[in-house]
Amino acid sequence: MTVTTSRIHVLDPRLANQIAAGEVVERPSSVTKELIENAIDAGSQRIEVDIEQGGARLIKVRDDGIGIGEEDLPLALARHATSKIGSLEDLEGVSSLGFRGEALASISSVSRLELISNAEEDPRHGWRVVAEGRGMEARVTPAPHPRGTSVGVRDLFFNTPARRKFLRTEKTEFAHVEEAFRRQALSRYDIAWVLRHNQKVIHQLPAGHSAAARERRIASLLGKNFIEHARYIEREAGGLRLSGWVGLPTHSRSQADQQYFFVNGRVVRDRLVAHAVRQAYRDVLFNGRHPVFVLYLELDPDVVDVNVHPTKHEVRFRDGRMVHDFLYSSLHHCLASAKPAESAEESNADLTDMTGASPQAVEGAGEHSETNAEQPRWQQQGIALTHSPARHPGGELVRRFMQGYQALHPDHEETLLTPQPSAPRAESYEVREAPLTTMPDADPTAPPPLGFALGQLHGIYILAQNAQGLVLVDMHAAHERIVYERMKTQLAAAKGLDAQPLLVPVSIAASRAEVATAESEQEAIAKLGIELDIAGPETLLVRQLPALLAQADPEALVRQMLEELARYGRTHQVEARVHELLSTMACHGSVRANRRLTIDEMNALLRDMERTERSDQCNHGRPTWTQMGLKALDRLFLRGQ
Repeated sequence: MTVTTSRIHVLDPRLANQIAAGEVVERPSSVTKELIENAIDAGSQRIEVDIEQGGARLIKVRDDGIGIGEEDLPLALARHATSKIGSLEDLEGVSSLGFRGEALASISSVSRLELISNAEEDPRHGWRVVAEGRGMEARVTPAPHPRGTSVGVRDLFFNTPARRKFLRTEKTEFAHVEEAFRRQALSRYDIAWVLRHNQKVIHQLPAGHSAAARERRIASLLGKNFIEHARYIEREAGGLRLSGWVGLPTHSRSQADQQYFFVNGRVVRDRLVAHAVRQAYRDVLFNGRHPVFVLYLELDPDVVDVNVHPTKHEVRFRDGRMVHDFLYSSLHHCLASAKPAESAEESNADLTDMTGASPQAVEGAGEHSETNAEQPRWQQQGIALTHSPARHPGGELVRRFMQGYQALHPDHEETLLTPQPSAPRAESYEVREAPLTTMPDADPTAPPPLGFALGQLHGIYILAQNAQGLVLVDMHAAHERIVYERMKTQLAAAKGLDAQPLLVPVSIAASRAEVATAESEQEAIAKLGIELDIAGPETLLVRQLPALLAQADPEALVRQMLEELARYGRTHQVEARVHELLSTMACHGSVRANRRLTIDEMNALLRDMERTERSDQCNHGRPTWTQMGLKALDRLFLRGQ
């Protein structure tokens, strides 16, 4: 191998800019993003984006911002020239979107760029600067232009053919441009936006500050289904504020293409954020599906570093653990509070809008709603359903767990649906009343959201009638969630996990980084019921595990736990494993398919669903119930047509 050496020299400015362009300018969507961010920083109220041939031929962004004066225009295309920062202190608390002073210089080195701007109110004024991928000194010439700036980028990568050949089809490139536009339009509702492709208007979004205006914009960009199946969240604590829309678990997608997270107005893709969101949805999302959300996190700019990546897509939080916990707890509680009552209320509103009549006026809505004037019949039936687990695999473990659940509330006679030996048939059940504590009671003057049971279909589904029409419930899936949530409540009430020492401690060959994490996080690890000793510079010793995880693989559990602690400052591995076990136990302990229930038992199950957290989905993320409105049924049978 021959080694050649040469003298150190300063790179040609044009070549230096083209190298920098490799970090900033990946494809037309990258250019679009950078130009839009400059327009936002200029205080624009309206931003128009014109694209031709997916951006390969033209990318033009026009704004009505403060503009650039004649004397500053030559510097606009110079590398490391910026009006956003002036000192290291400015960089540490930067709040503008663009600040590096690299974007325009990099873009102009790989395209034919024209910039026209006017910083005055008189539209006869204005100045133009042009660059065509060369390192020549920029020349400024007069050019009439309204107050604001227009930047046109033509023939991207015309002088770097190796990069141009990696561009995809026009359709694919425009899809990326539209996504970049969508992210920016979701970041600022107070700005009016226009996107055109080949002279055709794709998006025209008016500015708006009200909640309704924001929802209209989201519906325009992400579809009406997003808003119809999302919950608004707003929470503030410890200097952090989270707001936005969180998709219900039943409205998930096969890919993570509708996930938008903004930190102080900047769209980011952050591993810590992604982990917190994933953990919040862990208990309710079907396997392989991805949640949807548009979320905004606001915090002091001094405690977040946006200068960790050339494209500024990533951020670093000064206290990542606090941010992670805040995001997880906020989303976790938001999703936990979603229950059939709210879904049915949304259907109520839809039905009123369509028919012009009150939902309570719908025929048959409440004919069985009361037994007396003071309290509806359904309100009197606080009945918990727990099918006997003794007949199923793992039944002894479940039986002992449920005995513990009963012992936890000695003042209340907890309800069990248990086969009665003296009953005339094997599937009959004894129903006893007991109070429910998982969710607050509904309005006693209104009919129950899930209505009243009509009967069973093939021993699998419960058919019920409510104000909107027909309700179909998967009785096993619904009861599985009810039992599961009660088991988790019991575990939480016990204030910790029972620990079980291992007969033979398990030795783990660990990296020095894993040992360091184990040492620094000893207190957090001990709270999880795990005793982890450091037996050497590269050896860990597991002496104790939570009793419920006695059969788990100690090495795999500890490694995953240490990885999460090192990366996110928090681990949910133990909780996840315990909840997986509880989920299995709940599955075995819930009422099975082909079990015949009485009308009272069915109604009791419906009432439990209305009061139980996350009861819209079973433990595996499948829906537990669905609604068929009267209008849909009328269409099905061609009534009124």
